[in-house]
Amino acid sequence: MATVALTKDNFNELVSDDATVYIDFWAGWCGPCRMFAPTYEAAATAHPEAVFAKVDTEDQRELAGYFQIQSIPTLMVIRDRVVVYRTAGVMPAASLEEVITKVAALDMAEVKAAATDEADA
Repeated sequence: MATVALTKDNFNELVSDDATVYIDFWAGWCGPCRMFAPTYEAAATAHPEAVFAKVDTEDQRELAGYFQIQSIPTLMVIRDRVVVYRTAGVMPAASLEEVITKVAALDMAEVKAAATDEADA
């Protein structure tokens, strides 16, 4: 599956309750973003079970602001509407594959329970 453009208009549709969504925050002028793009595209093709979205931070300033993106590229992963991973910088293919494997293996009941515990503290 190819990557999809994520905007404030299609965010709720793409980030559904049972979806795993990888989000690449990028900009056209960003050299490291252009370096990461082929790696990200290859992962999207190899993993059609997940959504691989791209947010153009120049075009989607409101969405980038909501997630407090301060450096690009930033990779964020949302699973079952919970942010489970976030990192800034170029990521090699092997590292991205490792993240994909770990995110797929997460016990979301535990993740949500931990998030609830943190919110209650």
